[in-house]
Amino acid sequence: MNSNYIGSRMLPLFVAINGFLCVGLGAFGAHGLKATVAPEVMHYWHTGVRYHMFHVVALLACAFIASTCEERPRVARWAVLAACLFLLGILFFSGSLYLLVLLPKGWLGLSAAMGGVFFLLGWASLTLCVLRR
Repeated sequence: MNSNYIGSRMLPLFVAINGFLCVGLGAFGAHGLKATVAPEVMHYWHTGVRYHMFHVVALLACAFIASTCEERPRVARWAVLAACLFLLGILFFSGSLYLLVLLPKGWLGLSAAMGGVFFLLGWASLTLCVLRR
């Protein structure tokens, strides 16, 4: 798959799927977990949802930039790279926080840290994309 295909076809799909997941997980945390999880642990869930939603918006920006730069494939590639890094960040950072609430395991903190690094790399890639635009 080339970056034009990913940028124009797949990124909007990733935005939609992650937006849906974020709202669903937020509602599940607010209503489904409220009675079963200790309040002092719920802040992990809320942090995961918050960063998930921030990066859904970042994915939307990547999809927009990639779709408007199809005639400049090098710029579009930076946007696609940023989106992939944001997706990895969502998986590792938010995903590990969700799991930390459901399955309290200490090693999940390391996974959250890796997700944070993916987020930072995604923002650096998006910055390079915008500068090259």
